[in-house]
Amino acid sequence: MKKVMAIILGGGAGTRLYPLTKQRAKPAVPLAGKYRLIDIPVSNSINSEITKIYVLTQFNSASLNRHISQTYTFSGFIDGFTEVLAAQQTPENPNWFQGTADAVRQYLWMLSESKDIDEFIILSGDHLYRMDYREFVHRHRETNADITLSVVPISESRASSFGLMKIDQSGRVVDFSEKPTGDALRAMQVDTSTLGLSASEAKEKPYIASMGIYVFKRDVLIDLLKNSPESTDFGKEIIPSAAADHNVQAYLFNGYWEDIGTIESFYEANLALTRQPAPPFSFYDREAPIYTRSRYLPPTKMLDCQVKESMISEGCILKNCQINNSVLGVRSRIESGCVIDRAMIMGSDYYKKSPEHAADPSHQQVPLGIGRDTTIQKAIVDKNACIGSNVQIINKDRVEEADRESDGFMIRSGVTVVLKNAVIPDGTVI
Repeated sequence: MKKVMAIILGGGAGTRLYPLTKQRAKPAVPLAGKYRLIDIPVSNSINSEITKIYVLTQFNSASLNRHISQTYTFSGFIDGFTEVLAAQQTPENPNWFQGTADAVRQYLWMLSESKDIDEFIILSGDHLYRMDYREFVHRHRETNADITLSVVPISESRASSFGLMKIDQSGRVVDFSEKPTGDALRAMQVDTSTLGLSASEAKEKPYIASMGIYVFKRDVLIDLLKNSPESTDFGKEIIPSAAADHNVQAYLFNGYWEDIGTIESFYEANLALTRQPAPPFSFYDREAPIYTRSRYLPPTKMLDCQVKESMISEGCILKNCQINNSVLGVRSRIESGCVIDRAMIMGSDYYKKSPEHAADPSHQQVPLGIGRDTTIQKAIVDKNACIGSNVQIINKDRVEEADRESDGFMIRSGVTVVLKNAVIPDGTVI
């Protein structure tokens, strides 16, 4: 795997995850209390013995830069790195990244210098899954493919939401269709047993969808990007046009995979981690851990609390409160009488100087954390939020969409999102 380089696509402005991406790049969005989205593909790469990793991004990349520099530092005895490549204007190309393929093209001058690399693996920065890329690359080499796409089998009920493909008996991709419906959808059915599914699984899931993860032969990637300067997207342009005269193969991934690029999917994926008896994704895998920044925080302290099916990160202080089906991030502070139900509380970047978190004039007398007798349901509370006492964040009018940035919150798909650094005064009802 020393001859494989990973390129993680950080995405664009992250509008579907707004307002979580208001002050940070999409890969830097907090996940599961103590991680960030970027930790998933980077950890998968490291666990697969791929240690040459670039992350391409162009929006709000300061926190992403800081996280990567503080987390992924390889020793001098390992030939590896994890670096952010931000969009930059040059005399040859004065434009920002125009798409996934264009992002890689703009750094082609540097990637072309990597003579010791045989394959590039292109990854997405906003998916939740655990995958051994060694098996992916082995399949690519075994079939002598020019391009290999990682695909997931899906049922007909979900198929029209994805870009689908057809394969022949050898697993070679022969056709593509973007979110088809009706007869066009049924025409994309394939025998997924040729990729390794059992007969019953193949009958239940007769479609295959791209995960947006690809392995390219080095020279093939370079040639395709150089010879198609108008094509800006891998999945919609580069790969479909290459399928006619290149060996494009499909690799079946039949594990848990979730695209968490929207507020709704992000919220559901985080809360699913608390599900019992077995969550769909687990961070408790000894063989393939998910890495993140070491913070050296004290243990969480809980004083007379009721906690049910929840994840509590380190460094939290909880007093006489109820936590149900929720995820609490590092340094979360929950005061007495609070009820946190089906919520993701991202926590804080720092502690207040006073151990009792005395009122701070700069925060309108509202302390950092969640104040006394506050109820929060079906919500995401971003970092460093100051929520007062007797606040009700319950979406009482069952609103699906609302833009209330000036008031410190927004509602997306029925999920209330309290903005980073927002101040919600005492007695507020949302």
